[in-house]
Amino acid sequence: MKLKSGFKIVFTGDSITDAGRMSQFYPLGNGYVKFFAELLTSAYPELSVQIFNTGISGNTVKDLKDRWDDDVLSLNPDWLIILIGINDLNRYLDGVTELSPESYERTYDELLSAAERKVRGITLITPFYISRGSYPGTRRDAVLKLLPSYTDAVRRLRVKHSAELIDLQADFENLVKKREPTAFALEPIHPNEAGHLFMAMKLLSSVELA
Repeated sequence: MKLKSGFKIVFTGDSITDAGRMSQFYPLGNGYVKFFAELLTSAYPELSVQIFNTGISGNTVKDLKDRWDDDVLSLNPDWLIILIGINDLNRYLDGVTELSPESYERTYDELLSAAERKVRGITLITPFYISRGSYPGTRRDAVLKLLPSYTDAVRRLRVKHSAELIDLQADFENLVKKREPTAFALEPIHPNEAGHLFMAMKLLSSVELA
């Protein structure tokens, strides 16, 4: 993404993006959004941009659709960064059929179609699960088997909407070959500080100055 002063950058998604932004860590949270803002300031001190965090813990893509206009598009973002999907996957495993991979992709497609006419750039982040695997028949095993259905949907949407892609599932799969998963997350869904910092660094690497 080519940035210049005056741009608005809007992050949205679920608890990974939220990271306490509506409580003690207002307004950017205590995760990758805050780290990205700090890294961006350090790397490009001449750049003056506005950064907004609209993630809400527990959100699925359908929750995001319910608030898309009010919470996201109304901010008039130049660069929109979206991470959503792990809650869809887990609730689908729990029997919520309207959050199937097919429904996830269809609803996500609608959101991107509405956004792409109003923003300069969109970055999609794949949902991820920071784990090396688990015993067959466990919940972790079920998540890892289903996850490609959601990550592949994001990859297809990236192509359809000419968006940028941060493939965090692939990235974390590579990282946990070198270090224990607990180096990046105490449980597979929510990164720790090292995990969030890695995410922020991946985003920073995609930035250029206009």
